[in-house]
Amino acid sequence: MLKLAIAQLNYTVGDFGGNVRAMTAKMQLAAEQNADVVVFSELALCGYYPGDLLEEPQFLARLDHSLQDLLAATRHHPQLVVVVGTVRKNTGPGKPLYNALLAIRDGAIVAEYHKQLLPTYGIFDEGRHFQAGEEAACTLMIAGHRIGFMVCEDGWNDAQRDYKVNPFASLSVAMPELIISINASPSDIGKRQQRHTMFAAASAHHGLPLLYVNQVGGQDQLVFDGASFAVSPTQGLAFEAQRFQEDFQLIGFENGRFLANDGAALPQPDKAGISAAEFARHQIVLGLRDYARRCGFDKVVVGSSGGIDSALTIALAVEALGADKVFAVTMPSEFSSEGSVSDSVELCRQCGVRLYTHPIRNLVTQYAEGFQTAFDTPLQGLSLENLQARVRGTILMEYSNTFGALLLTTGNKSEISVGYCTLYGDTNGGLGLIGDLYKTEVYALAQHINHHAGRALIPEAVISKPPSAELAPGQRDTDSLPPYEELDEILKWHIEGNRMPAEEAHKASEFVEALLASENGRQTVQRILGMVARNEYKRRQAPPIIRVRSRAFGSGRQMPIAAKYSS
Repeated sequence: MLKLAIAQLNYTVGDFGGNVRAMTAKMQLAAEQNADVVVFSELALCGYYPGDLLEEPQFLARLDHSLQDLLAATRHHPQLVVVVGTVRKNTGPGKPLYNALLAIRDGAIVAEYHKQLLPTYGIFDEGRHFQAGEEAACTLMIAGHRIGFMVCEDGWNDAQRDYKVNPFASLSVAMPELIISINASPSDIGKRQQRHTMFAAASAHHGLPLLYVNQVGGQDQLVFDGASFAVSPTQGLAFEAQRFQEDFQLIGFENGRFLANDGAALPQPDKAGISAAEFARHQIVLGLRDYARRCGFDKVVVGSSGGIDSALTIALAVEALGADKVFAVTMPSEFSSEGSVSDSVELCRQCGVRLYTHPIRNLVTQYAEGFQTAFDTPLQGLSLENLQARVRGTILMEYSNTFGALLLTTGNKSEISVGYCTLYGDTNGGLGLIGDLYKTEVYALAQHINHHAGRALIPEAVISKPPSAELAPGQRDTDSLPPYEELDEILKWHIEGNRMPAEEAHKASEFVEALLASENGRQTVQRILGMVARNEYKRRQAPPIIRVRSRAFGSGRQMPIAAKYSS
């Protein structure tokens, strides 16, 4: 029986020493358990994705040095084959580098494979740095078993919809007993099921069992959920590692089937997975935890308005970092309701978070008086509303600078889409936790968090109150926007379309088609699309957001600012 060690780790881009130490520890563990091969993920040595660091000679020199360290470490376990992703130089024509898989035994590279399919869409830009590998299979004999190799995107084109090349086809001709695929596959809603469906179908099509090893952890906007798995033609989904955490597992392979390490049958993985709200919670918590750690922050600050968005942001931050690392500031103005402060107090009491109060009424008055004196024009309407948001944003940045806390912005995807936010005001911050959640999803996640906590961590008064920016007397979000139940379906249809899971895409499409059947509905849809287009300049200047859905703002949706979007 072939013994496979699966090392699902959380790598940091550019932390070569830390990455090698983590891999060395798992190599030792694999050797102690008599594994034949230990598998790490795509670009594990340098971390995924290094971006234009790949153009810096010093980065590549450090990467080469770390590979030598890894090669030396393998000599302590001469019988163990180490499969790892890294960067290799291209000495021929084309881009200067390859996204490579190396198989190492006893200090020597015994197999080398270059990724053939380079994703250059959505959040991916590998064609910017890498040359595609040759259209050829790579196999290696390990403990009497012929093993084939591929890297991530290579396995996503068995239907040949996106590329002319299909690495599965050449591997099928080479007739390995097993394929090992190393991956850096970011997670989003529906991605786990998509992976299982795609690779199980390809496994059955070619009669090839496959082990899929992914990384875990947050890297800038992206979160990797781990969830490494194995599929075979006879078993379908045979094994799955933990989600949203590091994991090390040893499984067996014999006669085309995956087995437990002792040769017994593996427990059946849970095919249903988790709810969308629970997924979002895990995704955001892991994303914030790693973002703060890697950027050198041990605490965060949030402006607490008493509304649902800031409440959810605080609750998520508490789960990620602990209540003692989260600080909130309430900044009442002339137009703030009594509940904006009292609800903030109750929220922070429930979450165990320290709440500061910094009224802004006098500051706003001084700004307004200064403006009228300088320009002989009163500050009113939208300008006065935005001033309040900008004063609050300035106070929060002062706190961040003074106490070294990462400022979390609190905008949701519905508001960010249509520009219902103030540039240099409530868009201030270093990271947005809920910027890839529509407003209806914000409410759903708040309810989930309370259910998970077993109590009203987010007070019911916060969840049930009508949403309002409270920048003008009696202001409500619905003064400027359709109800969020309507707005969100329009936005999903427009921004994500068929990138969503099929059921969600169908629902949004049907909803918008019904709207378009009436003149009022058509006007509403056109108005929202116009708002989305006009506010690209705000999104371009906003802080990064943690990606939860298939098409998040940022690198996942690249639109021009200066363009004519409609006639």
